[in-house]
Amino acid sequence: MEHKEISKAVIARLPRYYRYLGELKDEKVERVSSMELSELMHVTASQIRQDLNHFGGFGQQGYGYNVAFLYDEIGKILGLDQKHHLVLIGAGHLGQALANYVNFERRGFLIKGIFDRDEKLHGMKIRGIEVRPMEELEQFIRKHDIDIGVLTIPKNGAIEVSETLVRGGIKAIWNFAHVDLNVPDNILVENVHLSESLMKLSYMIDRAKER
Repeated sequence: MEHKEISKAVIARLPRYYRYLGELKDEKVERVSSMELSELMHVTASQIRQDLNHFGGFGQQGYGYNVAFLYDEIGKILGLDQKHHLVLIGAGHLGQALANYVNFERRGFLIKGIFDRDEKLHGMKIRGIEVRPMEELEQFIRKHDIDIGVLTIPKNGAIEVSETLVRGGIKAIWNFAHVDLNVPDNILVENVHLSESLMKLSYMIDRAKER
């Protein structure tokens, strides 16, 4: 497929397409029209066709989309046909919750190591993975070909840890720390600020009261 610049809005919708198609596949639905998918997802049929046309279209006039085929193709576009190795930094409540989330493995995201500064946690196992000291992080990344670092630690330590991840050769960081990271341009960063999501909900609740 020829690589071209795709907007972030289109990319952000792909996981939703993948999820809904997966549900249809589980229900043994063989084909779906853009209109039917539109009703499920509350996205216009025109928007769906435009989004998918960025990657080749996949539909047939009068037939719609083959659910299993489109599901697999979107999975490939998202890179889910490959395995991604993760390290998780922070073995607190959030870190443990993420480590125990089995859907990561089903999508090809494999947690290979868990690290924490707290010596009391060292040696503890979460889903069979031993919590290691931070001093081992950089070498572990190099040895185990780690793609993604997941930060679930307070912001005052996140910047230093991100520098360690970069030195180790990490390709991307999934950042739950409440701080913006200053990393080289070739390192991908996805920020997940939970409190900001709640603030957005608060805003929408207040706006709804005014209607």
